[in-house]
Formats: sequence, C-alpha cells, structure tokens
Amino acid sequence: MFHTATHKEVKEGLVTDIYFERTKKILEAKGIDLSVRAEFMAHGFPSNWPWAVLAGVEECAEVLKDLPVDVRVMREGTIFGIKQPVMEISGKYLDFGQYETALLGMICQASGIATMAARCKKAAGKKEVISFGARRVHPTIAPLIERNAYIGGCDGVSVGLGAKLAGIEPSGTMPHALILLMGDTVTATKAFDEVIEPGVRRVSLIDTFNDEKIEALNVAGALGKKLYAVRLDTPRSRRGDFVEIMREVRWELDLRGYRDIKLLLSGGIDERDIERYNVLADAYGVGTAVSAAPVVDFSMDIIEIDGHPIAKRGKRSGSKRVLRCKDCFNTRVCSVKEKPSRCSCGGAEEEILVDFFSKGNLKYPLPEPSEIREFVLQQLNKVELYC
Repeated sequence: MFHTATHKEVKEGLVTDIYFERTKKILEAKGIDLSVRAEFMAHGFPSNWPWAVLAGVEECAEVLKDLPVDVRVMREGTIFGIKQPVMEISGKYLDFGQYETALLGMICQASGIATMAARCKKAAGKKEVISFGARRVHPTIAPLIERNAYIGGCDGVSVGLGAKLAGIEPSGTMPHALILLMGDTVTATKAFDEVIEPGVRRVSLIDTFNDEKIEALNVAGALGKKLYAVRLDTPRSRRGDFVEIMREVRWELDLRGYRDIKLLLSGGIDERDIERYNVLADAYGVGTAVSAAPVVDFSMDIIEIDGHPIAKRGKRSGSKRVLRCKDCFNTRVCSVKEKPSRCSCGGAEEEILVDFFSKGNLKYPLPEPSEIREFVLQQLNKVELYC
C-alpha cells in the first residue's frame, strides 16, 4: 500500500487534525450547532513574494459540493495578495469544520506550486518553460504537481498522467540513461529519431560524455534540420560559468549555420537563474523549484457566528469584499456592506471574491486547465516579479 489517503478517506473527513474531530465530538455532545462564516486568507508569503496564484479550487469543490454550505471564492488562477480572503464558507460549523485541514492542504500546496510556475514563466517571458519536477515528489501526487505547474504558466509537463489531467500532451527529451545504454550521444539521438513518432520534437541531451560544444556539433551534423534543440543539464555540477558554456555552444552552432537549433536548459533552475540565462537560453526545464515550491500559508478563521461579527485577536471580523480595478489591477479589501466604485485611476472596480456554491450547488462550470492558465498569463502582465 502507498502511504497516502484515498479520495474516499478525504471525503469522509478522515484526513483532519485530531482537535477538529474532538471539537466536533464536544459540540455534538453539548448540542451546539451554530451557523458560522469562515474565511481563508494568507497573512504572509514565502521568500517575500509580492503576490501568489490561487490554485486547488477544483479539488476544494470536490469536498464542498455535497455540503449544505454557501461558498464564495476567487476564480482559480487569480493572482492575489496577503490579507486578501480567497475563499469564504457560510453554514453550520458541524457541516464543514472537519474539512478545514483538507481544504487548507489543497489550496496551500497547489497555490505554492502554481505561484512558482508563474514566477518562472514571468522570468522567462515568451520562452518555453516545462515542468520536470515529478521525480522530486511522491508519485501519487505527481499529477497534482503537473496540473498546478501547467495552470501556473508552464508550457508543458513531463508526466503522462499529469499531462492528461492538464489536458495536454506530455513533453520531454531523453535521459542520460538512454545515452549511457546506447554508448554515445549521437547513436542515442539517431535512435530517438528513428523510433519516436515524428510529431515529437528532436532534442538531444549533450552533456553526458564530452564537452557540450563538441556534442552539439556532433548531433547537429547527424540530424541536421530535424534537430529542434540541444539540452544542457546539471549546470550546478559543471565547471565554469553556465552562461559561458552556452555562449560557446551558441557560437559554434551559429558559425556552422545551425542558427535555428535552440538551447534548452535544465537542472536545478529557478526564476533567478532564468533571469540570468535568458540572454542566451531558448527554453527551460524546471524541476525542484516548482515541485518542491514552498506552500502558501493560508489559515481558516471564523469571522461571524449566527450573523454577528467575531474573530480571534489579530483577525478582522465580518464578511468582506475584495475589489480589483479592471484597469490598473489595484486591489483593496473592504466590508461586504461597501459597494464597488471607481478606482483612483478612474477604472471600474469589480468583485473578485464571488459566489461559488449555494447550499452545495455549484454556481458556474469549473474552467478547463487551459482557461485557467490563460487567465494567469494575462494577469502576469500586470505584476512585477519582486517587491
């Protein structure tokens, strides 16, 4: 057996902190079943991120859909800031309180992955970013990693099941194992070309045995125009400046007329590396930076009981609106009693914390992963990578 919870166990509320189970037991014993309103909010981001991407909403919907609760939520893929409620649940506490652990886990991890993917894509600009991080996580959650990497902005993912969940074809090149087993890089690259279907791009991994520029010329000579790119991997284990290695490879390829062959980089790359390498690289494979992304530390807090505003210290009671200017992207949080108005820039404000469920009934169809990703990419044009 794998050491993971099943879908059924999550739905049954078995993946929850014990104190929520004990709370439920006490309230039932004392005959207390009050209506509450609870909000999900992050009061800080990892690594001084200026923003994060909300993800995990579709999984939350799977938990919430059979519960007699009302839910407001930001659209999946929304870029949000600290102290902005991303979800609000209203209903009897005993109907949903036991799911706090699961709901938080779903949005905390998914949002961290989607945010790191978005940061890498923001740094890369129009250059391709592919998720290569499945090997760094437990295989049972690899599809979750890939789906959230894709909606966060990655152009492709490497695992078949993750790609299926995202609604795309998997992307990948060749491992060092193929080259080691075939004996040399050119033989392995030619075998790839002979066996793998023509629709798959020919990308040769060139750092297994020889100097990268020598191998780049060898595989370029062997495949010619069929070669789409060469991949340079494991930069942190190689001598010298990786930018200089790329300069050498690019120079030698261009000098011999191989200007169309692209440079794909992988191996321990994050958004800061991408910024540095963008001067020469054409595409990136990002692994651990995305799959092991820090979680967005959401909390769920009660803000009303039986219609009366109340919250623990350090939290603001009462239901809230999150209003965003359509033009300048300025966002503010206010009481639910306040209406949208005009932003100081003159643009119109709109509510981004919107109705999601009413008594367990979904208010609108869940979007496809490609729609969420496009939504994220549109928003990335309006934010900066650093504070």
